[in-house]
Amino acid sequence: MNEASESGQSVQGMQPAAWAPPEPGGLRAGFIGAGRLARALSLALQAAGVPVVRAASRSDASARALAASLPDCRADDADAVARDCDLVFLTSPDALIAGIARSVSWRADQAVVHCSGATPVAALQPAAEAGALIGGFHPMQAFGADPGAALASLPGCTVAIEAEPPLDALLHDLALRLGCVGLSLPPGARVRYHASGGYASQHVHALLAEAVRLWQSWGATERQALDALLPLLRGTVESLARSGVAAGMPGPVSRGDAGTVRLHRQALQAVDPEMRDLYDRLCRRGVALARQAGRLDAAGAAGVEQVLDAPPDP
Repeated sequence: MNEASESGQSVQGMQPAAWAPPEPGGLRAGFIGAGRLARALSLALQAAGVPVVRAASRSDASARALAASLPDCRADDADAVARDCDLVFLTSPDALIAGIARSVSWRADQAVVHCSGATPVAALQPAAEAGALIGGFHPMQAFGADPGAALASLPGCTVAIEAEPPLDALLHDLALRLGCVGLSLPPGARVRYHASGGYASQHVHALLAEAVRLWQSWGATERQALDALLPLLRGTVESLARSGVAAGMPGPVSRGDAGTVRLHRQALQAVDPEMRDLYDRLCRRGVALARQAGRLDAAGAAGVEQVLDAPPDP
């Protein structure tokens, strides 16, 4: 895919950089959108010495709840946030970002930043045309409904930053103050970056759902399945951290155990042929990883692939 087509448009050349942002402690920050990310990020910014003074949302109750959790913050409409804040975070649903950017009255002496992982920064072009600095600031983390737990999950996560100078330096400073790792994301990489997060979060849920279905096939409950599988998952994550993706992979494919793979396929085919098909696809990826790590020789790989190539047992 062409880099420009994936991102929609580079921010290069869109930002006049007529305004030099003050130090983070001298900023007045505001939020348009008051969901889980906004609640966690606003609390973190306040704790890091960046005052959050305005909040707006489609839901007045959500805006009031966010404002009530912060000193000197007031719930208001989106135009008031833009009028009174030096740094505005758009934390609304992705589909609303471009519309908000078009409808709000921006000004030259401010920065407008969205927190979407996949939306191009060019969606904020109306703010850039009004003279504002624009950028992206996306924490790669899943935020739960509990604001305290969401806040605790923020330190240590990576924040993808996409902005031109001087805003990029300010956003990296903010990430550092939040205890996060700032990542400069080049134009065109945003959607691929965001899709990568799905494999480490959303798709893990889908894979565990398949595992739970297997437990339920003999009458076990989801809770019983998760109690057994989550310690395994935690151990897997620890192995990944220590050894990396390829070298740390466990299981029969990494050992070239074609017999166990055959038995797995038979059992899964009996439960659901689509489940067996997904297993086959994942095993083929696993063969490549095991070969990459030097844990599986050509003969072992061929043995596993021969089993995967065979028609499933009826």
